[in-house]
Amino acid sequence: MVEIMLLMPKKDWQWRYSDTYGVLSVSLGSEMEFLTPYKSKSLIPDALSELEFSVEHAKFYIDFIELLSKSLTISDAMKVQLALNGTAAHFLLKPQMPKSWFFDTSSMCVYSELGKVFQLKCRGAIAQVLVVETSIQASLVMLLSNELPLNDNKSLMQFECIKVMHDRLHPLKVSRAIAAA
Repeated sequence: MVEIMLLMPKKDWQWRYSDTYGVLSVSLGSEMEFLTPYKSKSLIPDALSELEFSVEHAKFYIDFIELLSKSLTISDAMKVQLALNGTAAHFLLKPQMPKSWFFDTSSMCVYSELGKVFQLKCRGAIAQVLVVETSIQASLVMLLSNELPLNDNKSLMQFECIKVMHDRLHPLKVSRAIAAA
């Protein structure tokens, strides 16, 4: 069951590209606009014009908030922010090829699913990421940490997304099961 949330989808919600800020935004009615971090070069062409926040988007958004409630202990405001960014990433970002070469390989096999939190390890840094889309071999993940330097010239900033192969996703905790014979 959905808990009380700050923002529930409404019929007048619209995606639009904000020329003022140079990012995708969602108009949450006449008085509020939410800015995503996603710039035009990473968006599908439809995202560059006004686009309905569809029933499919609303369902994903609500389901994603429920998943976040199970996987993270965060404020309702942060759940809404992650869910709006996650919905935008899931539906409106251009398809990406995995960029796994930036990240250390995990020694553990993981099961990736929507809303699950993992760690990525890169050049000695560890960052938390959230799965916003998954397939058999790779997942599109959103950075939860503030920043993750990928190399000397490129960093991934909070809420930006990158696609990685599952063998680069590190579990948050390793719990050991002891089996008695």
